[in-house]
Amino acid sequence: MPITFIDRERELEFLERLWERKNSFIPVYGRRRVGKTRLIKEFITGKPSVYYLARNSTYLDNLREFSRAVLERFPAPFLSVASFSSFSNVFKYLAEKEKLIVVIDEFPYLIQSDKRVLSEFQYIVDEVVRASSLHLILVGSSVGMMEEHVLSQKSPLYGRRDGQIKLSQLDFFSSWKLLGVDVEEAIRVYGIAGGIPAYLELFERFEDVKRLAFDKRGFLYAEADFLLSSELREPRVYKLVLKAVAEGRRRFNEISNYTGIPRSNLFKYVEVLERLGFLKREIPVTARPNTKNTLYRIEDNYLNFYFRFVERYRERIELESLEFWGEFLEDYNRYLGGVFEDVVGQFLIALNRAGKLPFRFTKIGRWWRKGEEIDLVALNERERKALFVEVKWKELEEREARGILKDLERKAELVGLDGWEKSYGLVAKDISEKDELKNENCLAWDLEDFRY
Repeated sequence: MPITFIDRERELEFLERLWERKNSFIPVYGRRRVGKTRLIKEFITGKPSVYYLARNSTYLDNLREFSRAVLERFPAPFLSVASFSSFSNVFKYLAEKEKLIVVIDEFPYLIQSDKRVLSEFQYIVDEVVRASSLHLILVGSSVGMMEEHVLSQKSPLYGRRDGQIKLSQLDFFSSWKLLGVDVEEAIRVYGIAGGIPAYLELFERFEDVKRLAFDKRGFLYAEADFLLSSELREPRVYKLVLKAVAEGRRRFNEISNYTGIPRSNLFKYVEVLERLGFLKREIPVTARPNTKNTLYRIEDNYLNFYFRFVERYRERIELESLEFWGEFLEDYNRYLGGVFEDVVGQFLIALNRAGKLPFRFTKIGRWWRKGEEIDLVALNERERKALFVEVKWKELEEREARGILKDLERKAELVGLDGWEKSYGLVAKDISEKDELKNENCLAWDLEDFRY
């Protein structure tokens, strides 16, 4: 299913503003398959540009191929690929042209070929780009390498950029729009693909997971290994940490006990996974930042799905057996409870922006303490207002909905927001007599209220 370009308006506007300047240097990076190349190609359409996709090869091989791409775009009668002895020489040739965008995609391959390339590009930015009408974009899928070698204080390129774009996944509503299916089906697919455009385009319906992840030849069956191996030096250890969290071991001690990694060593692995956007540290929304009441969750839906289900059924997948399908569907429905909480959080943020809630919140998150938890709590600390919301991935009759709301009021008193103005809400797949609840000053939404 080919997908249309969507939901990168802010990034495009940022790039267009830089294009209006005489010259610029901008790093663009983010997780593999997130749509960096698609964004850049959308931006350079109709503009004078040179695009080069770096190879996982040597410096000289990349120089030859880059020179070839440049000469194909700007041929010269007395020049050949052999005329250029360095990237600096090629950029000096390009600097003679009129206003031009130069894109080097997968720049980390150049770094791997020769670390000295960073000092060379420092010279290119300082002495060539700034003295010309060139706009240089360096794109990278290795988040770690881009942050360490291009953006960090230790990099020769530090302080030279005119900004940066760290491209995130699409939100649920943009993902839904790309899929073009009904909202319930979109949530089922989102639980597997997240907001990764390259994964979303593989799906026409939820059952495509059989051929994509539960077939040993499927794209999503081997993707996790490729993704982690391309980013991490010790993928085996990181996979063990992710598997622990996916299976429900969300506290630091639980992860340490499951993996056998001493606490002192585990901090490093957790920190790296957080930096890459694969793992997220969560604290109750009302807690201080240094609280020890911490849980971890896998932030990437695909990796969460992979380590919870594909790893579990790997042996049967290798035997090309789908006898586990019924068991999977039952557990996947439970898994979607957490996915739906995330979707509802995005839904509430959209309502908040549109001014469609009792107040404008400035903070939203989960709350838990001593066995009690509330799915979402939205706060405006200055105005001392709070919205408590329970999320249920199920169909609710009016009586059950009322019981949930009553228990929510009880739990809200445990949060300790005495004297605050409190509102209560419920979100489910379907709520019978929803309008009756709304008439009684309760907030109630179901999938019928979702719009992209």
